[in-house]
Order: sequence, then structure tokens, then C-alpha cells
Amino acid sequence: MSASTEPTTPAGAVGSVVPGLLAVHAHPDDETLATGALLATWAVAGLPVTLVTCTRGERGEVIGSQLAALEGDGPALAAHRSVELARALDALGVTDHVFLGGRERYEDSGMAWLATGRAGAAAEVPPRAFVGIPLHEAAAGLADVLRDRRPAVVVTYEPAGGYGHPDHVRAHEVTMRAIELAGIAPTVLWAAQGSAALRAGIRALRPSGRLVVPDPVGPLPSVAVPDDEVDLLVDVAPVLDQVLAALRAHATQVQAVGALTSGAALAQYALSNDVLAPVLPAEGYRIVAGGELAWPAGVTLRA
Repeated sequence: MSASTEPTTPAGAVGSVVPGLLAVHAHPDDETLATGALLATWAVAGLPVTLVTCTRGERGEVIGSQLAALEGDGPALAAHRSVELARALDALGVTDHVFLGGRERYEDSGMAWLATGRAGAAAEVPPRAFVGIPLHEAAAGLADVLRDRRPAVVVTYEPAGGYGHPDHVRAHEVTMRAIELAGIAPTVLWAAQGSAALRAGIRALRPSGRLVVPDPVGPLPSVAVPDDEVDLLVDVAPVLDQVLAALRAHATQVQAVGALTSGAALAQYALSNDVLAPVLPAEGYRIVAGGELAWPAGVTLRA
């Protein structure tokens, strides 16, 4: 782990103030799935970027037979997923990483699939499950990181956690409380996808073996919002190779990563539910707090 140093304005930035970025995610792989292009874009521009991961993904479902023995073995899976995360961050160019809680180790709370793109609470949770950690305790730890890094931009999930995973919801709550405790006023981004763009991306998916394409007119996860509510777009094409490499690094959690030729989706992948998902041409965000910033090349504010 390395702390950010005082930056100078890189060639890719617009304006004179260089914004450091801090992303908060629940598990290894979420940083790539939800914000991979944003992190890679920041890194390519030479801007300070920090990832905070709240758990080590102890209860994740493991894809494939080769590593199937890791599923259900929390410590072993945590160690393996930490290695996957390090490889993904290397692909994205992110060098500053923190596990929230440090030696206290907040644990993956688990989840249950309720429907395509929608998750809920698991039947049982471990004693140190992230959802059971007092909000003030977890937020105070994150506030310490925020005071140390002083990011101009903080990004996390929207209130429903993107698709309902309890740890994602908790990460949102912890992030918003930590910003208050830290006494800073960053620009705050919530990951979002325009509904029309997402449906177009789903239509561009190509079935592969047992993997299925979701219904393009069916219910969408909570990350989807009306397209005109997406405030900021990150161009994925310039950093697509980095994002796909990071997705492939999370081999226990992500499968069937492959490029597409359609303009509506640059690539596709699937999680353990065997349902395909698109990598859209633009990664979207809602701006929920903040002011004027020097955004790097590849980031566009919508009028």
C-alpha cells in the first residue's frame, strides 16, 4: 500500500486542479465490474487513485471445477481472491489499495440470488459479517483513509447497491457516513447505467454454451436509471484492454470474458449465475455532491 503524493497536472487532465479518486467497493472484483474504466482512466492520466475494499469475498461462489474446493473455505477463498484482486489492480494501473478494517477483517456477508440481476440477504451470516459491523465503526475506519488521502472524488454504489447485495448496500451507507465524519466535501459519484443503453447492450450479447442472455425487456437491476439521469460518462474503449484483463484476473468470480463487435456492447462476461452481461461503451455515474473539477481525458459531463 502506498500513500498518494502531491500531484502535478498530467497531460490528460483539463484545468489546473488535479482530482484524486477514491473508490469504495464491497468485494474483490466489484472494483472492475462497477468502476473498472473509471479507475483505469484515472491511472492512465497519472492521477492519484485509491481503492478501498470492504471484505475479502470469503463467501463468493467459485466458478469452475479447478478451484471449486475453495468455495465454503472462507480463509482459503479470501487469500485466493486477494491475489486475484492484486492482479486486477495491476491490470487497471491502481497501486494504492486498502482493505477496510485492517487486521479486524470484515467478512463477506454472503447473498442469495432472488432473480436475474437482483440479490438479497443470505440465510445465515458469519460473526464478523460486514452487514453486522456497527455503521459508526466501519465509517470511522473509512473516514481515516479519507482524511489521509484527501480525494477530490469518491465513488461507490447507489443506495440499493447496484443489484441488492447486502454488502454493496452497506458499503454505500458506510461511504456516505464516512464522508460526513471525515469533514471533507468531495465530488461524490454513484455508479449508474442508463436503462436504454443497458437494454441495447443486452440485445448485443451473444449466447455461449450454457450461458444465457437476459431478457432485454425484463426487469433491470437498481444500477439502471433513466438515461437522462446519468451525469457523467467514461469512455471505455481507450481502456478496454485494461478492463478485460482485470475481469479475467477475477477467474473465480467472472467467466466467459470476450470482446464483441457491436457498437452497443464492447464485450461480454458472466458471473456465477451463468447469465451474460455487457461491457457498455460508456461507464455511467450520477453526481450526487460536489463542484467544479479537472476531469481527465475520456470523462465527459453530460449537459
